Order: sequence, then C-alpha cells, then structure tokens
Amino acid sequence: MKTGRSDTSEAVLPRPDRAPAVRGGVADTLLELIRTRQARVGVIGLGYVGLPLAVELAHAGFTVTGFDVDAAKADAINAGQSYIPDVAGPHLAASVKSGKLSATTDMSQLGSMDAIDICVPTPLRKTKDPDLSYVVLAVEAVAARLRAGQLVILESTTYPGTTDEVVQPMLEDTGLVADRDFFLAFSPERVDPGNQQFTTRNIPKIVGGVGPASTEVARALYSATVDHVVPVSSTRVAEMVKLLENTFRAVNIGLVNEIALMCHKMDIGVWEVIDAAKTKPFGFMPFYPGPGLGGHCIPIDPFYLSWKARQTGFECRFIELAGQINSAMPDYVVERVAEALNSVRKAINGSRIHLVGVAYKRDVNDMRESPALDVLDILKKRGAELSYSDPWVPQVTYDGVSMSSIDLKTALARKPDCAVICTDHTGTDYDALVDSGTLVVDTRNALKDRQDPTIFRL
Repeated sequence: MKTGRSDTSEAVLPRPDRAPAVRGGVADTLLELIRTRQARVGVIGLGYVGLPLAVELAHAGFTVTGFDVDAAKADAINAGQSYIPDVAGPHLAASVKSGKLSATTDMSQLGSMDAIDICVPTPLRKTKDPDLSYVVLAVEAVAARLRAGQLVILESTTYPGTTDEVVQPMLEDTGLVADRDFFLAFSPERVDPGNQQFTTRNIPKIVGGVGPASTEVARALYSATVDHVVPVSSTRVAEMVKLLENTFRAVNIGLVNEIALMCHKMDIGVWEVIDAAKTKPFGFMPFYPGPGLGGHCIPIDPFYLSWKARQTGFECRFIELAGQINSAMPDYVVERVAEALNSVRKAINGSRIHLVGVAYKRDVNDMRESPALDVLDILKKRGAELSYSDPWVPQVTYDGVSMSSIDLKTALARKPDCAVICTDHTGTDYDALVDSGTLVVDTRNALKDRQDPTIFRL
C-alpha cells in the first residue's frame, strides 16, 4: 500500500521548478534551498524521534515527507492523527492540512528529497551486539536514489564509526563522493518521551559531518528548526556524545541502585538519603533507584559503547558492572515482593499480584525495554496470578502471554495479595491503594508521604 504525494518518480536531477542558487556549487545550492525553505526534507522512521522531528521541520516551513514501512503510521499522519503522545494532534493536523507534511511507504520518493533524516531503531541482538539492520535497510533505500546535492543525516543511536564505516561506503558505492557531491552527517537524537519542558525545538542539537561542508549544511538545516545547534569536528565525536550522555545516566543509576541494595541491608531509607544529599548545591546530582532500566536508549547505549570498545581491545569494566546491577533490579523487586508476602505468611506461588503501571517511565505509553515486563515474567515463573493497571498501556504482551489493563479500583475490589508500583503515573489513586490494606511494594517512592506497615519500599 502506498500513500502520500503522487510524485513517485525517482528524480535524480536537481529540481528545475525552483529559483537557481545565488552561489555556485552543490553546497551553496543546498544552503540556499534551506535558507529559503524550498528544500524538501524526508524523514525515515516515524516513531518517537522521527515524527516530532518531521512536525518541527514542517512547522519551520519545509515541505516534509515522512517515510515508514508501517502503512498504518503513514495513513494516520495523512489523516492528521498523532500516535505519539509528545506530538499534539492539532499541531500535526495543521501541518498536514497546510500541505507541509505527508507520509508514505513509497521509498522511491526519496530521490526528490533535498535532505534526508534517518531515524530508525537500533536495537541489540540477544548477544548484546549492535543490530544495524534497520539502518542498513534505510541507507540502501537512500543509496538507490542518491543524487548530487543531497544531504543525508543519521540520527539513530549507534557506536562511533557507524557513519563513516558503514553509511558512507554504502552511499559512495553509487560513485558520488561524500562532502563533495553529497553531504553526510550524524546528529544524535535527544528525545525524552513525556518531557513537557524540553522538546525537539529547545534541546540543543549536536551535529558532526564527514567533512566541513557536510557539517555546514546539516547545521543550516537544524538551525531552521532548533534553537541552538552545536557543531563538532566529526561524525565520530557526535556519535560518542550520545553514548556518553546515556552511559553517564546508566552508570549513575547503577550506582544509586547499588546504594539502594546496600541501604536495605543496613535498614536505612535510601530515598531519605538522596533527598538530603541533593540539598548540596555543588558536586552532587540526584539519581534515583528503580525496578530496572527502560526505554530505547539507556538500557542499550552502554552496550553499543562497550561493544565498540572491545573491538579496540579496551574493556569497559565500570560500564559493564553498572549494566549488571541495573539488569538485576527486576529480580530484587521480586525478592521484595516475596518479603512482603512472607510478612503475612504467604508465598509468591499462588498469590494474586497486581502491577500498578507497566510503561518504562511516568506518563508515557512506551513499553520499550520496560523493567515491568521482566518483573511480570519472573513473577509468572514463580507461580503468581498476575494483573495490571496502566491508563497509558491498554494491553501488554510478555513471554507470549497477552494481558489487558484493568482500572485500579476494579483491581483493588478483587483484593490482590500484593501490589507492585512499577511506574508512578500521574493521577494514580495511591491513597485508595494504601487505604485498601493491600501489601504494596513501591519501587518508585510514589508513596513518599505515606507511612504504613503494608508499604515495602525499594
């Protein structure tokens, strides 16, 4: 099924329907098209990264075509319907109605784009090695229609060297030369789903090209849509920036998770410790323990970094240790459930256990790498009868089993033996949860202001 604009021919020549550039050379031509908003921009991958970017580019005045293999996504966009919580439906619909935004599954239209942003997933294989298959497929589609004067930007999180070792050779197999005939850059996505304060527009954008011309044209494109663009010297630096940012978070979360385990052994409230420590106005940044790492980036990016480091003979012991601690947190949550049930002489096997929140973070519908899935799986293997409530996630599948959300009031009426707060969504009736007398394992400090013997904190 193909949707979107009808001009599906594979254009390979500079488009004649626009005014010629005021300066010579393909770089100057493209810079002028960007400056005058005549550049047509393609975004491959219309998920949490690609769709917000496409909408911002359209809002800035560019004619944007979104590309995705999922026809349902293309159809939804063309109907003016958003499926990403961070993209307001009216904002999306306005861009579609104005003719500035459309979507398609027809990759042949890539030939008529002046700039192409690749925003496809980069998961890990079961062996914890990088899986670049989505990137390779996207680059193959671009290479099949590549023409002189185009700008290609990779935004998918990956290891240092991907752009110049993988993407550049594939594009140069066409006979065109990067930074001379076409332009190639890497710009790491910095999307934080559910964050209302920092969005695509006001988060500074890192840009590194394979050469100075590539950096310049990529910087020009983003400067039209983002408040602050930060150019760096190479694609490898830009790729490493993203991995440093998320590895920093993963390692510090690993540290505070270990502190939480330690405090439990010492009968010290870790949440009180953190609240007191963060009053220090310098030299300390608060991180918080939880049931494990979730989302597309933080659980995955450190493995990209350590994998690449091993190729050079460097062992990332510190990073990998943090990964081991974070990966073990779902098991620790289940042990706290066992302790809670043991306090009333019950076992996990045969107990009715209800999860409160299963998305990987507050107020999003994103289930990627959610630790709640691991908690569910471990509890199931230990014989628990399971249910969950999450207004953001109507259905969840784990280990081949599908479950539907039930509202918390209904769940409490069924008198579960234990409830586990895995995600602290806004609007959850925590008072009703505690007042029901149900044993509660709180992994998010959602019950900070409640003191009750039925509450078991992380």
